[in-house]
Amino acid sequence: MNNAPSLFPQHIIARKRDGLKLIREEIASFVRGATDGAWADYQLSALLMAIFLRGMDTEETTALTEAMMRSGVVADLSHVRGTKVDKHSTGGVGDKVSLPLAAMVAACGVPVPMISGRGLGHTGGTLDKLESIPGFRVGLSLSDYAAQVEKIGCALIGQTKDLAPADKKLYALRDVTATVECLPLICASIMSKKMAEGINALVLDVKFGGGAFMKTLPQARALAEAMCAIGNAMGRPTRALLTRMEQPLGQAVGNALEVAESVACLRSEEGPGARDLMEVTYALGAEMLLLAGVAADPESARARLRQTITSGAALEKFRDIVRAQGGDARVCDDPAGVLPRAKLVEEVRADATGYVRSVDAMGIALGALRLGAGRIRAEDTVDHTVGYSRLAKIGDAVAPDTVIGVVHASDQAGLEQARAALRRAVTVGDAAPAPEPLVAGRAGC
Repeated sequence: MNNAPSLFPQHIIARKRDGLKLIREEIASFVRGATDGAWADYQLSALLMAIFLRGMDTEETTALTEAMMRSGVVADLSHVRGTKVDKHSTGGVGDKVSLPLAAMVAACGVPVPMISGRGLGHTGGTLDKLESIPGFRVGLSLSDYAAQVEKIGCALIGQTKDLAPADKKLYALRDVTATVECLPLICASIMSKKMAEGINALVLDVKFGGGAFMKTLPQARALAEAMCAIGNAMGRPTRALLTRMEQPLGQAVGNALEVAESVACLRSEEGPGARDLMEVTYALGAEMLLLAGVAADPESARARLRQTITSGAALEKFRDIVRAQGGDARVCDDPAGVLPRAKLVEEVRADATGYVRSVDAMGIALGALRLGAGRIRAEDTVDHTVGYSRLAKIGDAVAPDTVIGVVHASDQAGLEQARAALRRAVTVGDAAPAPEPLVAGRAGC
């Protein structure tokens, strides 16, 4: 009697519809069908909905991740010495951590192969930020990417068409079939691309709060634990930090503005409003050094990272990255003179005396999105010049003459709507709120 599984699409769909566990061959058939077109869109969509309704356990989700990873090319960095470690963020507002973090960790001698994405919706994209640097190329081939990681210890590029191609097809279907918010599918989408980078270990920044996709700490913890379980099961040690996203990270939101703030951090010239940005950067960087085995404990890891700033080594590493990828390396010395600037710039001042009680991260993100700093649709063009800078932070003391933010706009209508969005986002009260820890927990340890 033949007990081999049936790999007909309708049989696999029916098994998951009925709540049964799919085996590795069935999952591989599904992913292969998405990649080569053997499964029709309606069949792929049916299984996506069945997974959405019935779920997947860790073994199934790991098998799905691995099949998606192997749907295309897996980068080979075996010739690069050292433990290759990347970081991934689930997305926030003003989250430019990747720029200083990659340079700092690489300056500690840890190879950082980082394949990033573009902004879509309210979250910014690392690639869009980097492309605000004149000449910077994110579209390197995987061979050039591998050569650069070997030569200077870091590359910051975009996903190639050969990297986890099944994810592009499946995500497009999830987007139009209301199956985006599904933990196994989210995990497989993120982790398949990360695992295809050629890394040995991964650190995750899983955000929660008003400006994040995960609104609550329990939701963020569930996602973090699921992704860590996949990474660890695939032989790539994975850890996650759960970080708060109730206000923008740092004081800048918008592509060129966030690059300028990142360079200021690397030059140790950041203002007090960027302390939260560097707190998250140091916390994630310490985890990366620990996974790479170049630090014995979190304290020594942080000390090594701080040394890259004080010595100028991190700034020089960022200069190396910019130069290697065709960008204008003078951005490291004179960001204001190199980065593109908006046509209109206006300071917005508080209209009351007291303390900043809240800064609505989503409100700020949507204000920047309407200015053109991001994309509503994937094909939209980004304006690298627009956004906000010098944003007020929770706990700041303000008076009617205090600047609560600066709007950078391309036209008068945009400036006016962004000014109104900023005023709505910043709430002032009589007393400063009690501070909450930025890093609220860990997973995968």
